[in-house]
Order: sequence, then C-alpha cells, then structure tokens
Amino acid sequence: MLVGVDLGGRSHFDETLDELALLAESAGDVPVARVIAKRKAPDPALFVGSGKADEIKALVEGHKAEAVLFDQALSPAQQRNLERHLGVAVADRTMLILEIFAARAQSHEGKLQVELARLQYLSTRLVRRWSHLERQRGGIGTRGGPGEAQIELDRRMIGERIKSVKERLVKVKRQRGTQRRSRERSGTFRISLVGYTNAGKSTLFNALVKARAYAADQLFATLDTTTRQLYLEDLDATASLSDTVGFIRDLPHKLVEAFEATLQEAADADLLLHVVDAASPVLDEQMAEVQRVLQEIGADAVPQILVYNKLDNLAESQQPQALSDVLERDGGLRVPRVFVSALRGTGLPELRRLISAAVAAGRDTGLNFDETASTSGVSDTAPEAHDDADAKAYRRQL
Repeated sequence: MLVGVDLGGRSHFDETLDELALLAESAGDVPVARVIAKRKAPDPALFVGSGKADEIKALVEGHKAEAVLFDQALSPAQQRNLERHLGVAVADRTMLILEIFAARAQSHEGKLQVELARLQYLSTRLVRRWSHLERQRGGIGTRGGPGEAQIELDRRMIGERIKSVKERLVKVKRQRGTQRRSRERSGTFRISLVGYTNAGKSTLFNALVKARAYAADQLFATLDTTTRQLYLEDLDATASLSDTVGFIRDLPHKLVEAFEATLQEAADADLLLHVVDAASPVLDEQMAEVQRVLQEIGADAVPQILVYNKLDNLAESQQPQALSDVLERDGGLRVPRVFVSALRGTGLPELRRLISAAVAAGRDTGLNFDETASTSGVSDTAPEAHDDADAKAYRRQL
C-alpha cells in the first residue's frame, strides 16, 4: 500500500505517488491501494497522525496488504511506531531506493557504493531491531539489558564495516582520478549523459554509439557508468561518451555521497547531455531536480545540451515546430535544445550537429578533444553557418 503526505508547496502531488508506484514495481512489489493525507507538518509519532493511521490500518486489512510504503522519509521512531500500529512492515522512499540500487548494482564499485549507503542508513535504525530484547530487561534500576548490548555490538560492527568500505572507495576514487588524468593527457573531449531516471539515457547512449548497454522502461535501469567512443563525422573526431546513474526527486543525500566517484564523471565532463522525458507531466520539476543534484556534485557550471527525448510519446498537437532551438533560462543563459526519439532515431542528426558545435567551441576556448585525422583535420573541415551560431551559444555557457 502506498502512502503520500501532502505537506503543501508541491504541485502535481498525484504524480509523486505515480513515481512511488513505479519505484515499488521496479523493486518487484505490486501496489494494491493508495492513501493521500494532508498535513501542515508531520506527526512526530506516526507521521500521519492517529486518525489517518487507523484509516490506513483498515485498508491494509481490507486489501490484505503485506507492507506499507511511505513517499516521505520516516524517522526510526516513526517507522517503529507505524509497524506496531499497522501490524505490517513499513518502509519509506529512501529504503526502497536503496533496495533497488542494491539489486541493480553490477560492478564492484557500484556494489561498494550501495553497501556504504545502506550501512549508513541502517546505523540510524538499530534500536528498532532489538527493542524486543529491551522488554526482557529486569525491573526498575536494571541497566545494560540485552537489547542495549546488542545495539552497541551492531553499531560497532557497522562502524567498522563503513570504515572498510570507505577505504576501498578511496582506492576506487584514486583509480578514477588516474584514468581521468590519462584522458586529459590524451586530449579526449568528455561528454556525460545526465537526467532524471527513466528519461531514456541508456537508449540514447546506445543510439549514439551503437552499443548494447542495458536499457529498460524502468527506474534506475542503469547504475554503473559505461563509457564508449563517439565518432563525430563532420569533424572527423572522437569524443568519450559516458552513461551515468539517473537522478530522482529526494535522492538520499547519503546515496549521492556514496556515489561520489561515479557522479564525478559528470563533474569532470566538458559537456553534459541533459536528457529529459519530453512527455512527462512533471518535466519542469524533474529538470529542476537534476539541476539541484548537479549543483550538489559541482557539475552545474558544465555546458549543457538539453535533449528532450521520447518525442514519439508526444501527441500530434504537442510536437515541436523545429527539432532544435535555444532555451533561455533564468539569468539570460541560452542553452541549446534538441527534440529526439532515441528509440526511432528522430532528431539524432540534429543532436550530433549540436555536439560537434560544442566540441568546436571547446576547441576555441582551449578545451581538448581527440582528432582522429591529422592536426589540420578540423580546421580543414568548414562548418556550416548554423554550426557557427551553435558554437557561439556554447561559448556563452563556457
């Protein structure tokens, strides 16, 4: 059963539960009902208050639900109180995202990053695991019961494991740093795909580099960074293209910290392809969330191309007049935008042209890129007039 609490200030609140349902389905669960509560502030004990908790309990029994999933983050005490009140397992959005990440991580690095985030999350919830032992303590004046002892033991073990995982991730970060410096010395122009989860980044990645990276219509289909060479025919040059983990609303901060090494690909890029689901009813909110995370990881100043994907999902009346234009953001920043269908190939030539313009702008501002032809190969290639205009837009970003 899904529960969302509208605390005010968020438009399209129903869509937030749609996303929660997709998350649940991605984890292999089947939502049977939804409950929306409205409050000015969370209830300290039950988050939703006792009256709404009673309503949820009746629905749980009526639908024979096995668990209740909250869209907001619950405190350890709230989670414990809700489980006692409802009589079923209770999880929150953070726990669900961590479970999905744990199931999807494939690389050694990805598994380490997920383990770190899960351990940090678990360390705040130890008390609920051993509360039954506390009830076995003696009368007044008894100290150091079995529950307390077990909590301290677990806390120490988890602390040691967190330290070990962090040390191993430091080594991974060093390796990535070595690889990054190697790419810098080779003069490779670096492009990273970023965007909200399920925007179609992996499908676009496959279409651009003719690869077979895993792509699926589900949240967080990709967790591990994949990098391939992208050939730019009009420049007779190659650039590196990396597919990265998708972002999502309220992405746990500890998860962002744990995936620092992976997300560094975006911060170190010369260009970001910000992939957007053009058919999403909450497109603006998703774009804002991606920008927020980019700012958190220090990648908000990297030049971007906005790639409005899933053009094939738009109704005829919603189709753009042109496949490429320039979007003016707050502060007068003009960002190149292109509409594509990665699945059908629509708009990909326009996207390649914009990428080439970005590479040309990078060359003019001193950024490196790999010329597969001779040193004079790019200067001998006369760009079209509209490419000059695109390059100027990138130079303004740079």
